[in-house]
Amino acid sequence: MRLPFRRPRRPLAFAITATAALVFLLFVRCASAPHRGPPTAIEACGQPFDVGTRVVRWHEPGGYDAYRRAKFFTDEAEPDGRLRYAPLRGGLPEAIAAQAAARGLSLGDLRQVVHQFVLHFDVCGTARRCFHVLHDVRNLSVHFLLDVDGTVYQTLDLREKAHHATYASDFSVGVEIAHPGTFPQPLSAAMRAWYERDEQGWFQKYPPGRVEPGVRTPGFVPRPDRPELQRGAVQGRTWYQFDFTPQQYRALAHLAAGLSRALPRIRLEVPRDAAGNVVQRALPEAEIRRFEGIVGHFHVQQNKNDPGPALQWDRLLQQARALRGGAP
Repeated sequence: MRLPFRRPRRPLAFAITATAALVFLLFVRCASAPHRGPPTAIEACGQPFDVGTRVVRWHEPGGYDAYRRAKFFTDEAEPDGRLRYAPLRGGLPEAIAAQAAARGLSLGDLRQVVHQFVLHFDVCGTARRCFHVLHDVRNLSVHFLLDVDGTVYQTLDLREKAHHATYASDFSVGVEIAHPGTFPQPLSAAMRAWYERDEQGWFQKYPPGRVEPGVRTPGFVPRPDRPELQRGAVQGRTWYQFDFTPQQYRALAHLAAGLSRALPRIRLEVPRDAAGNVVQRALPEAEIRRFEGIVGHFHVQQNKNDPGPALQWDRLLQQARALRGGAP
């Protein structure tokens, strides 16, 4: 696990200048305030890492702030005024825990602890609706939201624990991909509430709700990367699902590659069986705790099937590796 950042105390026993102290803090410790960086950067311990695709961070206009002490879409405050995310406390290796308690969590510490990127679909259809459900309704959190148009939203610094994948939240970064999810029957009434067909093929609709879709690209129509309805087994049960959008695949590959550069224990690999096929079921907890790379939510929990059978794992990995430089 990771500890929340604490502002280090000014040394009293050493005669160092303010400039030297600032340089020390910037290069040795997590910064107390985020470096803004380019609009294509994610943040870890306040430091920007360019991932090559648009990222709207929590402190930017239009961002989704999981640090907010009240509900995001109303003025309603939490009764106890608590944060709506839980900082990571304890569970670190003893040496890291001692250092983190004394000076806050460093990027080096984070790189030792975090070794998984967990993929979810949100069953909300858009990033804005997902954040409403997670933050305002369910008191849950996730580091990233990936909207249908490929816009990535970062809601927390990567040093924070987000509640998205039970025990795996202690050592992972998570993303909620905007998508209606899977269905047990093809083109059922429940599925058709989300999808419609025109002369160009199937597209995702935005069902009416209390929260507007909020997609940043004006007039964007989400269309699956593969036009045909996909069918596959997850956790031993057959599910039907339309594919994710091409824009989501592109952005997700950039995000995965960027995370692998920033946190090298997140390898660009997924769990596979002896035949080399991507495992489509939950793995034993001990195996998940050892695995370094990208996993689906269904790899962590038996009662989950996201990101579903439609996700093109090999395509994602090939694109991410090309962006990363070929190394897994």
